[in-house]
Amino acid sequence: MPRAGIVTVVGKPNAGKSTLLNRIVGEKLAIVSEKPQSTRDRVVGIRTTDQVQMVVLDTPGLLNPKYELHRAMRTTALRALADADVIVYLADATERVPPSLETAADLTTPPRAPVLTVLNKSDALRPVERQELTEAVPGARFISALTGEGVDALLDELGVALPESPFLYPEDEISTASVRFFVAELVRETALEQLDEEVPYSLACVVEEFREEQTPVYIRTVLYVERDSQKRILIGTGGQRIRDIGRASRTKVEQLVGSPVYLDLWVKVLPNWRKSDSALRRFGYRQQDDPSA
Repeated sequence: MPRAGIVTVVGKPNAGKSTLLNRIVGEKLAIVSEKPQSTRDRVVGIRTTDQVQMVVLDTPGLLNPKYELHRAMRTTALRALADADVIVYLADATERVPPSLETAADLTTPPRAPVLTVLNKSDALRPVERQELTEAVPGARFISALTGEGVDALLDELGVALPESPFLYPEDEISTASVRFFVAELVRETALEQLDEEVPYSLACVVEEFREEQTPVYIRTVLYVERDSQKRILIGTGGQRIRDIGRASRTKVEQLVGSPVYLDLWVKVLPNWRKSDSALRRFGYRQQDDPSA
């Protein structure tokens, strides 16, 4: 009997969750950035082998919410925990002994699904440090999502932990997300690569028009920021920065859709959108009650 189910990957910001998802699926689905809080919504990847189908959920980093966007991100992560058949609690091994998942996620009760504690970035550890962590965190799995070290063994263990079940999705699918979602994420990733200071955390990206029947494919995308000063930074002197972002984004998007693309990129100001329920709904962020309450 085949096995299939949901593997939820959770952890603090910058633990390497998106890198692990991309490694598991074998495709770049989640954006990867050194800047924390780059994953804001649940990203679904699907890995199918002969007898196992894993539906892998990459989630926003666990953090203490400071405003409405953070609360929506926390809700997304906690819903993914509730949906899981098995949980990968990913921690950065270079930060030494991680707190328990219950502490990191501020849970009032333990999750329903079994939890595998996985220490990422183990390739950066000295042998003595690895030994200390082995003793301090019994049963922890050591991996490097970047190099692939230990990932195959982790996948074998996850496959056995999933319930016996027919496959949940067609065998050739690698995600449940729409092309629009991935286009918006690729544009936001490119902006993150070229921006610093406070702008990345105030940046939202929305695909407002997608005409795939045209050649080149026409995609109108809007980058939202919270202040006029951020808009000026994003556009750059004489519009140079936004042109650079547009060129680099278009290359990524063309690889995604497999055809030439006309990327019509705009920048708009939506004041304090991260603190606005209506703006978050407009941008598609989940607005649900906190499952841990």
